[in-house]
Amino acid sequence: MIEMFSYGFIQRALLAGILIGVLCAVLGVFLVLRRLSLIGDGLAHTTFGAVALALFAGLQGAAMLLVSLPAMLLVSIGILKLASKARLGGDAAIGIVSSVGISLGVMLAVVGKGYGVDLFSYLFGSILAISSAELVIAAALFIIVMALLWFYYNELVALTFNEEIASVSGIKVGFLNNLLAALTALTVVLAMKLVGIMLISALLILPASAALQVARGFRMTVILAVLFSIFSVVGGIVISFMLNLPSGATIILLAFTVFSLSFLLRRIRALSHRY
Repeated sequence: MIEMFSYGFIQRALLAGILIGVLCAVLGVFLVLRRLSLIGDGLAHTTFGAVALALFAGLQGAAMLLVSLPAMLLVSIGILKLASKARLGGDAAIGIVSSVGISLGVMLAVVGKGYGVDLFSYLFGSILAISSAELVIAAALFIIVMALLWFYYNELVALTFNEEIASVSGIKVGFLNNLLAALTALTVVLAMKLVGIMLISALLILPASAALQVARGFRMTVILAVLFSIFSVVGGIVISFMLNLPSGATIILLAFTVFSLSFLLRRIRALSHRY
């Protein structure tokens, strides 16, 4: 087990996994509390179309990421604009955009028969195959996203608990909604190599939901969500390497185990207070 940490691809996987896990945990708290968990799922499905398009154009690795990132930023803003301009609910706008993204991906997958294996790795994750260039991009975007979250932290917290009061207080609600959607899009694109497009929303939801079961206070919720996410990612990578299991699925199942234990602990606490 000690020897596995000497491999370069394991080191890259762990470092990238920790960075992405932290982003998913922090953003996940805001999304879960605002009942916007579906936006992560919708963006993940739309990413399928962006990845298929990039692969169809012959792009791979870091180049594919650099193309997918701006595309997903536009999609995230488009979802919010569609919801407001077309008088649709957020869930309807997400459903429309995600279904178009999936359809585009399926169509390109059929037309471009030569990249099926590559598309499969993005669907279900291949964190052990992450390159140095992709790690650099992940690190750079981690710094950008965390800096923006830190800078707008108080405004985002106010927006999370009461959007109407935040608006009356002079907080730019529209800008912050766009910012949160854009940051989620960036994180989704980064996480697709970690757990795969089909499982990204789980990494956004499970650590945050587990933390909400046992934490007292917003700050403690964020801290616990980050710890749970890091544990799930690192533990999932190690277990998947040792037992030759798919890394993305292992990470998510471990995160679900943490959520189940947190839920059980909350129930035990409630029963103990009752009696």
